[in-house]
Amino acid sequence: MTYSSIARGPKRRHSVQAYANIGLETEVLSASPEHLITLLFNGAQAAILKARLHMENNNIEGRGMAISKAIDIVDSGLKASVDLEAGGEVAKYLVASYELIIRNLMLANLHVDPAKLDLAEQMLKDIGSAWRSAVDPAKTEGAA
Repeated sequence: MTYSSIARGPKRRHSVQAYANIGLETEVLSASPEHLITLLFNGAQAAILKARLHMENNNIEGRGMAISKAIDIVDSGLKASVDLEAGGEVAKYLVASYELIIRNLMLANLHVDPAKLDLAEQMLKDIGSAWRSAVDPAKTEGAA
């Protein structure tokens, strides 16, 4: 038995993307609520990384799409998951931080400003790191 050919080019990229999507879907469906938040941080950071690459390559459409994805993850995922009643003052500050991240992402796109993108990314990294330390300190210590 022989194989006629190995997929190359766009067909191969589609196959790889489909495989990655299935892996992510499986991870999401089996994740705890705490791990879902971690996945949201990872997704927002990945979108910002893509936005940076598109910004460096003057790809306006790609930059806009990546920043829009990051904004959506922060707004509809991270910010929406904050329980203002249970979280009290800390939750209010967290929501304000997410709103500042969203503002910086919008300004980064509007003014093609890598510094605003850096600021949003750093804020997400800091909050994400604190989240990971709070929900899984053993993993965080092992990574350090």
